[in-house]
Amino acid sequence: MATIYEVAALAGVSPATVSRVFNGLTVSEEKQRAVRDAATKLSFVPNKTARRLRKQSSELVALLIPDIENPFFTALARGVEDRAQESGFSVVLCNTDEDPAKEKRYLGIAASEQMAGVILAPASDEVDLGSIAELGRPVVAVDRTTPYPVDAVKVDNRAAGIAAAAALFDQGYRRIACIAGPAGIETTEDRFLGWRQVVTARRTVTHDGYLQHANFRVDGGRAAMNALLALDNPPDAVVTTNNLMAVGALQALAAAGIQPAEFGLAVVGELPFLTFAPASVVEVRLPARHLGTTAASMLLERIGGDATPPRTVVLRAEVKTPSL
Repeated sequence: MATIYEVAALAGVSPATVSRVFNGLTVSEEKQRAVRDAATKLSFVPNKTARRLRKQSSELVALLIPDIENPFFTALARGVEDRAQESGFSVVLCNTDEDPAKEKRYLGIAASEQMAGVILAPASDEVDLGSIAELGRPVVAVDRTTPYPVDAVKVDNRAAGIAAAAALFDQGYRRIACIAGPAGIETTEDRFLGWRQVVTARRTVTHDGYLQHANFRVDGGRAAMNALLALDNPPDAVVTTNNLMAVGALQALAAAGIQPAEFGLAVVGELPFLTFAPASVVEVRLPARHLGTTAASMLLERIGGDATPPRTVVLRAEVKTPSL
């Protein structure tokens, strides 16, 4: 009986393209025609590989994210669910709270329940995918990568940090601080390195206190902003490396009687609700839903039999500057 690889060879395409055709994913009409003609000649049964895999697993996929209350991850989850539903899969949502132990427990459940695959935003760079890898289940990392050879989709976070800091500099601010997430997390490191690249290249006024690490939540942003305002030479602007910390920073500024744009603020992400008018804040908007749909498409390709080497897809953020 013909295999997906024989169909690919006869059609002159990759096995991944054959998988895409028979899983309803986007492929050019020319390639679709070539794949279906080859399948007919070889008496290939569509979805044979996917069906074999599904006999060994459920039609459930696990989605592990660090904070379902963050609108960024809510939008990402919606993208995953929309794409999975189109192909007949259901999504089990797991909130890890940035806790590696909780993440490991959920991965163990995904393995024991024979789920078809996993999409996860790792809680740390020490994520343990052993239980899933032993079963040969596909994994796609989203928003953050892992040390394992698995597919990934993320944002160009360093470019996002650069864009946020550069926008503040271009508006005339010179003492530009950064409120970053917890040290050691990939998105944190990349975004604050982007900020640092700008303030170093443009020789703005900085000192050690201008980099504040916080949790990714509102209270963390508020505490970090208060620490910046208490410095002997406080900044006149700040980059926050996620949306909820930006809300906390704005709350601290309001409590101190300071309003944008007398104090500049740029956020990597979008303000989840209107603490101040968005026109007063630089937003480096992240394609959260696109991250989710892309990750789900990559996982479905693997479930369908795609055996090509792991790949990483990098998406770009969009800068929205204030109308001052």
